[in-house]
Amino acid sequence: MSLLLDEIALATARLAEAGVPSPRTDAEEIAAFVHGVRRSELHTVKDSDFDALFWEGIARREAREPLQHITGRAYFRYLSLEVGPGVFVPRPETEVVAGWAIDRLREMDVASPIVVDLGTGSGAIALSIAQEVALARVHAVEVDPGAYTWAKRNITELGQGRVTLHPEDLADALPELNGQVDLVVSNPPYIPPGAVPRDPEVRDYDPGRALYGSGPDGLDEVRAVERTARRLLRPGGFVAVEHADVQGSAVYLLFPEEHGWRDTRVHQDLTRRDRFLTARFGQE
Repeated sequence: MSLLLDEIALATARLAEAGVPSPRTDAEEIAAFVHGVRRSELHTVKDSDFDALFWEGIARREAREPLQHITGRAYFRYLSLEVGPGVFVPRPETEVVAGWAIDRLREMDVASPIVVDLGTGSGAIALSIAQEVALARVHAVEVDPGAYTWAKRNITELGQGRVTLHPEDLADALPELNGQVDLVVSNPPYIPPGAVPRDPEVRDYDPGRALYGSGPDGLDEVRAVERTARRLLRPGGFVAVEHADVQGSAVYLLFPEEHGWRDTRVHQDLTRRDRFLTARFGQE
């Protein structure tokens, strides 16, 4: 056993005692980041190359600072994104939303589909679509200056010229695309005012503007997404919007048939909890 692997074992115990959900994985990720190797290569680090900065990273994670803030990276589908203070760290449940959008776009008989990601944050959904859907033209909308800065970094690095970033509010974004968009996707803020997220990584580090929705039920931003999607989508286009696991029924009612929505459905995430709504616009 190498010195680094011994230290990882000790760090795992410390993180587990602190309540970190994946202590071994996080200890290995921090060790790999500090030593500039892959997790599968940790055993190759010589004892003489052990870097005590590893324990600085462990202390930060023990205090429940997000792993992604320590390493500066978040993994989302096939992407490695730059993240840090000021931007929401993308979660695995949002990968399911992105996956649904990618599947629908691949099924469309459209050579170069137009996609709008409302409230793009780090750019995770927009960049995944650009990477996985050939010839998609993706417009990412983000009004918050902090999040916009992170999105710009990631889009510059990974966008391949097919993601355009717009510093606009999701409520009135992109009027020049009215009636032309094939798919609108959004992970807006939706936590009701007064509700407190359980995880300290979310509660203490994610920006409040990305978490807490407006209005007594926290769904005013979802209402804005519905109005904007209705304006942007062509007949037969789709919308997908993430919501909290307890909001499925409430969000369903925000996309009524009288507004032109068809095939409205609430989908579950990998834990079988209600997670996002999809609907088709304006075709019987």
